Amino acid sequence: MTVVSAIVLLFLMMDPIGNIPVFVVTLRKVESNRHTYIIVREMLIALAVLVVFLFAGQYILDILQISQASVSIAGGIIIFLIAIKMIFSGSEKIFRGKIKGEPFVVPLAIPLIAGPAAMTMLMLMMAKNPQEWYKWLAALIVAWTIAGLCLVFAGKISRFMGERGLSAIERLMGMILTTVAVEMFIGGMRQLHMISE
Repeated sequence: MTVVSAIVLLFLMMDPIGNIPVFVVTLRKVESNRHTYIIVREMLIALAVLVVFLFAGQYILDILQISQASVSIAGGIIIFLIAIKMIFSGSEKIFRGKIKGEPFVVPLAIPLIAGPAAMTMLMLMMAKNPQEWYKWLAALIVAWTIAGLCLVFAGKISRFMGERGLSAIERLMGMILTTVAVEMFIGGMRQLHMISE
């Protein structure tokens, strides 16, 4: 996997475009002059969590005696379910309207940005090529930065694209993630020699 493909995959899994409606609704009752501060804070928390999974993920798997193939299969299933939700649910999110006051960690940092899909992908990247950790860290930071900019300007993007535009892009991203999920699942099955090359 190249750095560019890693950036694209991580950006898709963070799904900032699909999360714009959630951020807009969640921050609606918060003073507008605090929006950027909150988004930056939540993005930094999400980055910290993702960096931990990047570097400690393999150790966690070793302690739990979980194979890379199992993570690939489980990750494929998780990403597939997330992708299906992106395709068929549009911009409707389970957290809409449930947060009172200023959000902290949940749901903006976790699980919307640092979600199971991104965590799984980072663990797999590190497990397959641990010597290239600097590439995966760079890819994470670039994808995180782009996602952060999308969310800082969430209000403007939402007004410019409208709900239909955001929904269309999220569905397209979901379609791409579906193929990634299937490839991860098949890769895990091959590692377990359950299917041939």
